[in-house]
Amino acid sequence: MEEKQKQISPFLVFFLVHAVQMGVGVLGFQRTIMKSAGNDAWMAVIAAGILINVIIMVMYLLLNKQQKDLIDIHKDLFGKWIGGFFSLIWIIYWLMIGLVVLRSYIEIVQVWVFPLINIIMFSIIILILVYSTVTGGFRIVTGISFLGVVIPFYIFLTFFFPIEYANFRNLLPIWNHSVQELSVATKDMMLGYLGFSTLLMYYPYIKNPKKSQKWAHLGNVLTLGIYLFILIITIAFFSEKQVGKQIWATLSMWKIVELPFIERIEYIGITSWILIILPNICLAVWAGSKGIQKIFNLNHKKVILFILIILLCSTAVIQGREDIEKINQYISLLGLVLVFIYIPLLTILAFLITKIRKGKASNG
Repeated sequence: MEEKQKQISPFLVFFLVHAVQMGVGVLGFQRTIMKSAGNDAWMAVIAAGILINVIIMVMYLLLNKQQKDLIDIHKDLFGKWIGGFFSLIWIIYWLMIGLVVLRSYIEIVQVWVFPLINIIMFSIIILILVYSTVTGGFRIVTGISFLGVVIPFYIFLTFFFPIEYANFRNLLPIWNHSVQELSVATKDMMLGYLGFSTLLMYYPYIKNPKKSQKWAHLGNVLTLGIYLFILIITIAFFSEKQVGKQIWATLSMWKIVELPFIERIEYIGITSWILIILPNICLAVWAGSKGIQKIFNLNHKKVILFILIILLCSTAVIQGREDIEKINQYISLLGLVLVFIYIPLLTILAFLITKIRKGKASNG
């Protein structure tokens, strides 16, 4: 475990889990899941949230038993080389999440606010913020996650405005889609919850980590509640066909918000969203850089700089919505395999190997 002065209180895991789940996905998840499940898509949001809570429970079974981060667990179970290979897959996955969040946000700013924005310069500005946060240590990353949940929370109050024009009969009839269609929607919804797996890296930085489990579950429940609230309003406000044409349905709902002191509330929403996406990128970069540092025994600040240069180059290479959609699909698939197949298998394997080793030690 880490030194006490570097550790955080268990309740802060609530903000870490929730902050990393709330990214740009909130702005346009409706179209993806309603394509399969239509007005029953709200069931997929609940199902995905429950499944994520089950995986969080499995992760804590593994972490509470091993009392180490994922890199050390891999090394302990599989040895330096094979363990290092598995760890690298996770590191690539976390860094890809950071890349997708960054590039998706830049695309939204391009489309909605500044069409002629320089992608490289804007990326540099965001990545300088990320560098100064991550090099400050994990407690600073946690602080940004806390602020990224608390400060922008006022944005969600704006979603009460569309209720005036909502028709909640759009939610009826309930359960008019097959189990298969709901399963596809649940799978698609998973991308909105991914990112919480960074817990596998920051577990040793939590004081009394076993006490943090309930906060991790509650963080995920808050994410579920926000997704569900926004989706129900979307279904009631738009027709199914209209949602199919909206890439960012959440942003489209902001268009009807009228306040005496501002005409375009979506400008405020999009610019404020930087506070929400910053913890996403910071946690992903911190987890990835910490993993690389531990595997190759390198200087942490140099690793962070190297990662940020790769992210900068990658944002410049990715062109348009099609590229972003493709990367999203790959990340979603890799995330599902790692979270829903690999973590349970690793937990079972860790328990078996530990039991065998204890048996050999007692016999010896």
